[in-house]
Amino acid sequence: MAEPQQALSRTFPVKPKLKAKSKKPSKTPESKYWSSFKSHTIPNLISSITSLSFSPATPHHFAAAYSTSLTLFNSKTLEPISSISSFKDVVSCASFRSDGLLIAASDHSGLVQVFDVKTRTALRKLRGHTRPVRLVRYPRSDKLHLFSGGDDAVVKYWDVAAESGVVEFRGHKDYVRCGDGSPASSELFATGSYDHTVKVWDVRVSNSDAAMKINHGKPVEDVIFLPSGGLIATAGGNCVKIWDVIGGGKLLYSMENHNKTVTSICVGKIGRDGGEGSEQYRVLSVGLDGYMKVFDYSKFKITHSMRFPAPLLSIGFSPDCATRAIGTSNGVIYAGKRKVKGEVESGLREFPSLGLMEEPQRRVLRPSYFRYFHRSQGEKPSEGDYLITRPKKVKIAEHDKLLKKFRHKDAFVSALSGKNPENVVAVMEELVARKKLLKCVSNLDTEELGLLLAFLHRHSTVPRYAGLLMGLTKKVVQMRAEDIIASDVLKGHIRNLKRSVEEEVRIQQSLQEIQGIISPLLRIAGRR
Repeated sequence: MAEPQQALSRTFPVKPKLKAKSKKPSKTPESKYWSSFKSHTIPNLISSITSLSFSPATPHHFAAAYSTSLTLFNSKTLEPISSISSFKDVVSCASFRSDGLLIAASDHSGLVQVFDVKTRTALRKLRGHTRPVRLVRYPRSDKLHLFSGGDDAVVKYWDVAAESGVVEFRGHKDYVRCGDGSPASSELFATGSYDHTVKVWDVRVSNSDAAMKINHGKPVEDVIFLPSGGLIATAGGNCVKIWDVIGGGKLLYSMENHNKTVTSICVGKIGRDGGEGSEQYRVLSVGLDGYMKVFDYSKFKITHSMRFPAPLLSIGFSPDCATRAIGTSNGVIYAGKRKVKGEVESGLREFPSLGLMEEPQRRVLRPSYFRYFHRSQGEKPSEGDYLITRPKKVKIAEHDKLLKKFRHKDAFVSALSGKNPENVVAVMEELVARKKLLKCVSNLDTEELGLLLAFLHRHSTVPRYAGLLMGLTKKVVQMRAEDIIASDVLKGHIRNLKRSVEEEVRIQQSLQEIQGIISPLLRIAGRR
């Protein structure tokens, strides 16, 4: 009785021990935060989205530059508000003033224009560049000036009110494609060029010498100041680099997680409801490989990655952490909207005419109501509570029922008749533990033996099952040799089994040849 008692102590259903466990990486809280931006597609914008810019002022609408148009979108509904089409050539860049009332835009004709956001009328036209203008930016807090740069390798600092240039910088040797104003000072700004350099300019110095020069090593596609003002992030080639401005332009880290050219970067912020109680800043980058990467520059690691079905050219993130917009090369904007706490209250402040609506009172529960008997069932347990759950009903398969009744051969045949190899291997392991597997094999009739040989032909060379099935195959052929010789059907199974084994031997020989080639190379590399 010792053996049945031992068998009864086993748990059912039986599970294979040879199954390779796949470890799925669990989502981190930050990854869940970035995934919470529900994607909304804005299609049919004719051509590539060259620039995306969010207004610094509430409600943080954003502007998209494409073809010869500049379209403003509502950051709440993601619907277009208005469009500015008074351009003679392709619009390359746009930038809001700090109060959100004006927007400056540049195009390939070399013209920089300043528009009133509400009326869409052109207030100023700044002429001075001889080639396409790729960069126009307002300083962070200065409302009277802006700076621009273009394919003529010239950087200009403009007095918008006087409609004239104040300072002209000629330090770059190739196209100027990007730039950003310093949050620490309105007189400092950085520009990036295809001459592989980023230069920091001080408008208080009249000569053309840059206050700082940084060599990125590849044509610079984008440059931004990080919120502290002491760090700069540059994008070019397939990497994003972080530089210490205060430390004289020292390289702190190079992030090379993109497979193709990084086209645009911006600063993203995790608000109080997405972080650990304080605001945390990240660098968001997009590239021609279709990936958006989120980079934690305080820890120098990638915290989130997302793939899009097209090359990405531009990215923007709203100051209230509620909207993210990504522009592609095929005229599509992937705008992500995230629901923020207090959104309803802010909406009422934006539209005071709606007034405050009283929250409807819930009906008092009485014993005559059906909901009375289901109250508190959705409550989450608090600390110190005891959670009592009903035991889950385990579904027992047919072979498990037969194993519980010690009908070993029937359980074996039942598993072989199914289509799940894991169940067959699990039953075999259980029979090995009970020392009944070979006895079951010897009692199989011709048809059942054919099932076993067919199973061994299909799965004996599978790596995770081979340790058990190879040994069993040898025993089956030795024990049932006479029955196999007497049956043409069984001979066919043996021929199939022989072919699969020969194929496996051929593969192993090829792997040994490759190992013989690699081993000397590894020894040589080890000596170096």
